This record gives sequence, C-alpha cells and structure tokens, in this order.
Amino acid sequence: MVPAGWLLAARAGHWGGGIAMASKKLLPQYDGPLSPRQAATGIAAAVANARALVEDAEALLEKRRWPRATALAVLAIEEAGKPTIIRSILLARDEKERREEWKAYRSHTKKNLAFILPELVGQGARSLDDLAPIFDPESNHGHVLDTLKQIGFYSEAGGDCNWSRPDNVINESLARSIVSAARLLASAGGAAMSSEAELELWIKHLKPVWKSEAAFEVKQALAACYAEAEASGLLQGKQTASRMTKFLFGI
Repeated sequence: MVPAGWLLAARAGHWGGGIAMASKKLLPQYDGPLSPRQAATGIAAAVANARALVEDAEALLEKRRWPRATALAVLAIEEAGKPTIIRSILLARDEKERREEWKAYRSHTKKNLAFILPELVGQGARSLDDLAPIFDPESNHGHVLDTLKQIGFYSEAGGDCNWSRPDNVINESLARSIVSAARLLASAGGAAMSSEAELELWIKHLKPVWKSEAAFEVKQALAACYAEAEASGLLQGKQTASRMTKFLFGI
C-alpha cells in the first residue's frame, strides 16, 4: 500500500524524480506561423483523433459507462473544433493575432463551441446567420460542456459539501446525446478546405477580409474561395460552391 502522506511529502520536495523530471523534457508548444502544408497536416491529425475518440466513447456506451463516454465525447468535440482554429491561424496578420489564435487552439471552451450545432439544425438552422448562437459572447454553452467533461471524470464537493460521483450525475440519455453530437462534428471535419491546395486558396480569398466587420464582404470572399476551389477541381468532400453560396446568403 502507498502511504497516505506520499503526496504531501512530494509537495514538500522530498520526491524529485519520475514524472517531475520527465515533464522538463516535453516538447514546448508551438505558436509560430503555419504554412498551408503544415495546416493541412494539423487538420488531418485533429480529425483523425476526433474520430478515434468518438469510437472510444461509443465503446464505453456499449459498456454502459455513461460518464466516461460523455467525457471522451467532449474531448472529441474539442478535437473536431481544431480545424476551424487552424484555418484562423493561417489568416493571422501579425504575431499578436497569431498568438491569440494559438491560445484559442489550446482553450477547451473555444474548441467546443460548435457542440450546439446539432440542436440548432434540429430547430431549423439552414444558413450561416442561423448559426450565430454558436459564437454568441453572452452564451456560456462552451463552459457548460467543459464542466460536463470534468463531471464525467471526477468526484466533487459542491453546495453545502455535497459529494457527487460521475455515475450519479450523468445518465444514459445525456451521454447518448453528447456522443451523438460528437459523432456528427467529427464526421464533418476534414472535408472542404482541408488540403494544402485548398488552404492556399483560403488564404488568398479570406486573408484580405480577416477580422472585417463587414459580414457581407466575408461571405463574398468565402463564396469566391469555394467557387475557385471547385472550378480548379480542388474542392474536397460533398460540399459544392452552390451549396456554400446558399448557406452563406440563404438563397
């Protein structure tokens, strides 16, 4: 048995090896510029990991491990949110903007915002403007999902010292709904605007209007990007230029 006071001893400095030493050897996090090729590699890695996490979550559903399935599904949603941020890193105009996007890339609550997408679609969302709630700065849905992930992994004391366990908080219905959202988002990732050639067009069309407050200009640039990608035979996935135009302008 490990003595109960081992962690206190470690905190007091009486234990200095193992993980503590190994942590010093980890690679530093990268926050520099990305080329289209590097971005395409990063997008592919995120999509593959998101799909693998969904498979793990589904395996846990079969075992009726609702909390852990939920927590892994949230991780999958976060991974599925990385491609969008990687594309934003490509558009950064200076070091400050680039560092802000890398910070978002490593923020749990910035990567998971799209988890309400299935709900919005279920309510009839069909255009870009219909999806505005995803990025509503007044909404706390990103933090709610991050909290749910923590609940899925840890016991906790809340309120008037009421102890909770994950399996007493997360039920089957909630677990299946989060895994379903993760499955949808992971399957959608890595389609259009994910290859090196597509991302070169992404930079060409979107960088001039990056951070623009003129929403119509941004929509025009995005439509032009998809149109050129399709005309050049570069557009991947099931998306088409005409569908994107309809999505952007609601026509």
